Amino acid sequence: MALVACPTASIGTTEHHDAHIGIDAFPELIAENVYYCGFNAESSFGAWSYLITRPDDAGGNVLIDSPRFATQLVKKIDAMGGVKRMFLTHKDDVADHRRFADRYTCERVMHADDGAQRLSIERVIHGGDAVDLDEDLTVIPVPGHTRGHMVLLYKNKFLFTGDHLAWSPNRQTLIAFRSACWYSWTEQIKSMEKLLDYEFEWVLPGHGRIHHESATNMNAQLRECIEWMRGRD
Repeated sequence: MALVACPTASIGTTEHHDAHIGIDAFPELIAENVYYCGFNAESSFGAWSYLITRPDDAGGNVLIDSPRFATQLVKKIDAMGGVKRMFLTHKDDVADHRRFADRYTCERVMHADDGAQRLSIERVIHGGDAVDLDEDLTVIPVPGHTRGHMVLLYKNKFLFTGDHLAWSPNRQTLIAFRSACWYSWTEQIKSMEKLLDYEFEWVLPGHGRIHHESATNMNAQLRECIEWMRGRD
């Protein structure tokens, strides 16, 4: 699975292994109807992408950020119902978004401040207010890492955070990436504070580790993260 997911094909083996074992493992179920796509794209700096599967009458499947447009992955996504909507957290992790949009004629969602118009995005988000895409999906603008960065909240449970927020196994806490803040650390702190108003149990980042806690514990850890960020302002 690591060999297949590697964005630069840098992982090898000393003995022959059947690559289809790794290929067939993706998309990999995380919880409920949320999957990790694998096939990370070098053009997205190896960022993780995710797939939410839903019936068409519930809004259809949602692809969060872009994996490589790999034939094996696309066939699996086809079998899982394709893609109705593609959410792009920010401009760094768009990878093969055009190829997925062409294949599925899906609506792409991105913020204007990250160049959505230049990329001919179908649904452009403006300003800093949260936007409900449907009953279960809420877009929350969180400028900081980039000017137009956004996160996606699904069912008040799963938060897809792009490069905004992740889990650190070394520090055993939620973190932001001070050394990879391309727009404004001060704005990123404010954006993190905004997330205190929302409930979620999962942090699903593009970089860093996935984390699962109760909503109460997640809120407490988010507060600790904010205090840590303030100390590095």
